[in-house]
Amino acid sequence: MFANVLIANRGEIACRVIRTARGMGIRAIVLHTPVDRGALFTRLADEACEIGQGASGYLDQDAIIALARRVGAECLHPGYGFLSENADFAERCASAGVVFIGPPPAAMRTMGLKSSAKALMQRAGVPVVPGYHGDNQNPKFLREKAYEIGYPVLIKAIAGGGGRGMRRVDAHVEFDAELESAIREAEAAFGDGRVLIEKYIASPRHIELQVFADAHGACVHLYERDCSAQRRHQKVVEECPAPGLPEETRAAMAKAATEAALAAGYVGAGTVEFIADPSRGLKPDSFYFLEMNTRLQVEHPVTEAVTGLDLVEWQFRIAAGEPLPLAQGQIVRSGAAIEARIYAEDPEHNFLPSASRVYLLNLKGEEGLNGVRVDTGVAAGDSVTPYYDPMIAKLIVHAPTRAEALAAMLKELDDAVVIGPKTNLAFLRALLRSREFAAGTVDTGFIDANLGRLGAQPHPPDKRAVHAAALMLFDKGGGSRASPLAPFDPWRTADSFELVGARRMGLDVALDRIPGRLHLVEGANADFGDGGGVKPQDEITLYEADGGAYAFAGGRQAFVELIDPFAKAEGAAEEGDAAIRAPMNGRVVALAVGEGEKVEAGQRLAVVEAMKMEHALVAPHAGVVRDLTVDLGDQVEMGERIMRVEAEGRTGGEGKD
Repeated sequence: MFANVLIANRGEIACRVIRTARGMGIRAIVLHTPVDRGALFTRLADEACEIGQGASGYLDQDAIIALARRVGAECLHPGYGFLSENADFAERCASAGVVFIGPPPAAMRTMGLKSSAKALMQRAGVPVVPGYHGDNQNPKFLREKAYEIGYPVLIKAIAGGGGRGMRRVDAHVEFDAELESAIREAEAAFGDGRVLIEKYIASPRHIELQVFADAHGACVHLYERDCSAQRRHQKVVEECPAPGLPEETRAAMAKAATEAALAAGYVGAGTVEFIADPSRGLKPDSFYFLEMNTRLQVEHPVTEAVTGLDLVEWQFRIAAGEPLPLAQGQIVRSGAAIEARIYAEDPEHNFLPSASRVYLLNLKGEEGLNGVRVDTGVAAGDSVTPYYDPMIAKLIVHAPTRAEALAAMLKELDDAVVIGPKTNLAFLRALLRSREFAAGTVDTGFIDANLGRLGAQPHPPDKRAVHAAALMLFDKGGGSRASPLAPFDPWRTADSFELVGARRMGLDVALDRIPGRLHLVEGANADFGDGGGVKPQDEITLYEADGGAYAFAGGRQAFVELIDPFAKAEGAAEEGDAAIRAPMNGRVVALAVGEGEKVEAGQRLAVVEAMKMEHALVAPHAGVVRDLTVDLGDQVEMGERIMRVEAEGRTGGEGKD
C-alpha cells in the first residue's frame, strides 16, 4: 500500500480522503491556494503546501506536478472537479512516477468526454438521447444542428459535470448567447470549452450506477442512486434505492453500465448516468445513456451507507494494483439512504452564492450514530469564499426503509443551524416535505417548476426571530443611547431605535419601547404583539456579529442592527431601480454594452461569475447606459453598482432615475 498521498483538491472531498487515508495508515499531504490558507482540510492533513498566487492553483498542472516531486508523493488523489477528469494531467502524473487515483488516461478520454462515451454506448447497443455529438464546434454549425434537432435543446459541455457548461435553449433566437455562456463556463470549470447539442427530454428521472473495475479484468456495480432532485442541472438530493424502479430495469441499467466500463478498459471508480422516462413506467427499454463521470461522485456516501463499504479505500486498493475487494454476489444493499447538499446560497434570489464567514455551524448528526453522517469542509469560524463551489456540507441518513430515512433527514434538517451565509436549509426542508418527494415521483424538472411552492422566492424573515434578536440587542445595552429628539416626542423615548435590515434581509421594521411593553412595528404601525410571539428559545438561534445580531429560525436567517432613527442615514439618496448592481462577489466575465449605448428592456448587459456559476444582468427598462464603472475581468463586490440604465427621456445623474 502507498505510504503517502497528495490530495489535489480542497474542501469537503479533501477532508473525506484524509479520513480514509488516516485509517489506512497513509500520510495525507494537501495542497492549497492562498485563498484556502488555514481552511479545515489544511488543518486536518499531515502536511499542507501552498501553491499559486490566487484562487486557480488547483488547476495549475505544472505547480502540482512540481509539488508532487518535491514531497515525494507516491500517489495523487484528485477528488472530484478541478483536474479529476483531465487525462493529460493523469499522464503527467504517471510520467512523474506518481500513481493517479483514477482510470487510465485512455479510458478517461473515452468515457470522460460525453461525445466519445455516447459513441461507445451506441456501439454497445445502449440507446442515447438524439443530438449532435461530433467534433465540429463552429457556432453557426451548432446553431443549425440545434434547429434540426428541434427546440428545446440542451447545450452541454463534453467535459466535466455538475451542470457546469450546460444550458437549456427554448428558442432559436436565444441560442447564440446561451452557447457563448456555456462555452465560457466550461472553459473556466474544466479548461475545455467544447460542447454537444442534445434534444431536451421533459420530465425525466436521473438514475446513475456506481461501478468499480480493477486492473485484472473484473468489474462490479454497487447499485444505483436516484439524483432526480436537481435545480439548474445541479443535484440537490440523492438516494438509494431509486423509488419505484422495477427490478428488471435496475438489472438492465447495471448490465449496460458494467459492460460499458469493460468495453472502455476502465479501472477504478466511475459512475454511469442514465435518464429514464417515468411516463413509460420506467421499463427496461425506457432509459437513455447520459454520460459517465470518471471519478468519485459527490453523492458517493449514499452508496457507502447502503453497502457498508468505503469507496475511497477501494480507490486506493485498486490503484495499488489489488483486485476488487468483493465479487458482485458479495455486495449487498441494505436499507435506504438519502443525502442532502447544504449550500451557501440564497434560494430566494435565484440561488446566488452567498460568500460569508460561517459564525455558527450546528449539524447534529455524528459519524456512525443512528445512521446519520455529516461530510463537510467547513467549521465555525471558516469562510465560504466566492472562488469555489459554495457547498457547506452533505447530510446523509441511513435507515431500514425510505420512509424512516426521510423522517430522519427531516429531523436533521429541522435541527440544523448555519449562521453567516444564506443557505438552502429552508428550501431543502420544503422539498423533502413535498408530497411528490414523499411519493418518490420527483423528476429533474420538478424543482424549477415549483420554486414558489418550495420557498425559492423572496420571503420575509421570521418576525419571531427578528424580535428575539432585537430584544437581545436592547438587553445588551443597544437601547441605552439617547435620542436627540426624545425631549420633544413623548412617544419616542431614549430607547427608540430602528431595526434596519434592508441591507441583508429585505425588511425594515422599528422597535419602540412604549411604556410598559416592547413591540415591533412595520409599515402602518402593524403590531406584532407583546413578545412578538417568540417560541421557546431553542427554536430561535441568535448570534451577535457585524454590529448587530443574526437570528436563525425555520431554516432562514435575518440580520438586525439598531440605529438612531433621527440620524441621517448614509446613502439615503439612492439612485433607484435603474442601478445595475453585482448580485454577488465575483468577476465580470462578459460586458455586452458600453457607456452611452442604447438598450432595450430585458437586454443582456453583463455577466458576473462566482463559484463557477454565472449570473446575467439585464436592463430593467429601455434606456441608455450611464456611469459604467467596470471593465471585462474586474472583480466586483455584492451590491456594487456596475452601471445605470437611464430611462429614455430622462437626463441627469444620481437620484434622477
